[in-house]
Amino acid sequence: MKIKQSAKFRVKLLRLLRQKALKRGRIVLSSGKVSNYYLDGRLITLNAQGAYLAAKIMLELISLRRISAIGGPTLGADPIVGATIALAGAAGKKLGGFIVRKKVKGHGRRRLIEGPVLKKGNRVVLVDDVVTTGGSLIEAKKALDKEGVIVDCAIVIVDRQEGACENLAMAGCRLISIFKKKDIL
Repeated sequence: MKIKQSAKFRVKLLRLLRQKALKRGRIVLSSGKVSNYYLDGRLITLNAQGAYLAAKIMLELISLRRISAIGGPTLGADPIVGATIALAGAAGKKLGGFIVRKKVKGHGRRRLIEGPVLKKGNRVVLVDDVVTTGGSLIEAKKALDKEGVIVDCAIVIVDRQEGACENLAMAGCRLISIFKKKDIL
C-alpha cells in the first residue's frame, strides 16, 4: 500500500473516530478507571466505512510481519478481525483469525481461543479497538502463550496512553497504535 493511500485512510478514520466514537462525560472504563471521555470503538468497527478503513490500515501494519493469524479479546477485536481477514482474502492473502474469550464457554468444544486451531509456534498479532491499561490484551497473550503460540505484537486503533504500552512491554508484547489519545482529543 502506498504511503499517500495509508495517510488518506488514517485521516478518514480519525474523522470518524472524532465524529462517531468520542463521547464526553464521566465514565467508568473496563479497567475500573474513571475518565471524562469515552471512545466507543465498536461505533467505528461495526460501521461499514470504519471497518474498511481500520482493516486497510491493519493490513498495512501487518504486511511485513510473518504471521499466520490476527485476533484478540472479544468483543473489541471481533469486528476488526472479521474485516481484516475478509480484505486479506479479497487480495488473495492467507490470513487466519481468532477470538479469545474471557472464559472457557460451558458447552460445545469448550474452547478459550475460537477460530481455526492455532498450532504451537504459529506467529500472530493481537488486535483491539481501544486500549487503556492493556489488561484484556495481556490476558489474551497469556492464553496464547499456554498454547505455544507466539505473539508478534499488539495493534490497536487507539491507545488511551494510560499504561497499556508499559504493561504490555512487561508482558513481552510490543504495542503499536494507529492513534493515541492526543490525536483524538
